[in-house]
Amino acid sequence: MVPYTGGLGARLVELEPGHAVATLSDRRRVRNRLGSIHAVAIVNLGEMTTGRAVLSALPTDVRGIVTGLSAVYLHKARGPLTASADVRALGLDRVVDAREIQAVSEIRNESDQVVARVTANWRVGP
Repeated sequence: MVPYTGGLGARLVELEPGHAVATLSDRRRVRNRLGSIHAVAIVNLGEMTTGRAVLSALPTDVRGIVTGLSAVYLHKARGPLTASADVRALGLDRVVDAREIQAVSEIRNESDQVVARVTANWRVGP
């Protein structure tokens, strides 16, 4: 749906209003010179996952856009990654006025170790 994000090659594996899970395979295309998954590929995966969670929770007359993005890298990312974001507690199904929200995506390796946390600031409103 989004050409730039589609180039990452991540797969959306779970989606329900306010909750999303995506996976990213470890392959040469997303690696850095140190043999781990590139920081920008990780932040892209995190932003994509928060986006699916946020946008799936909004009513049809409400839209959202990212206004800020940050990432904390905790461990080298190697092997397949799984990112998850859950914004169900934010009450996005009843947005009346524009507001700022934060959505966090945790990215884990196949040993279930958190390798990064990506925080996306979203402005949502009619």
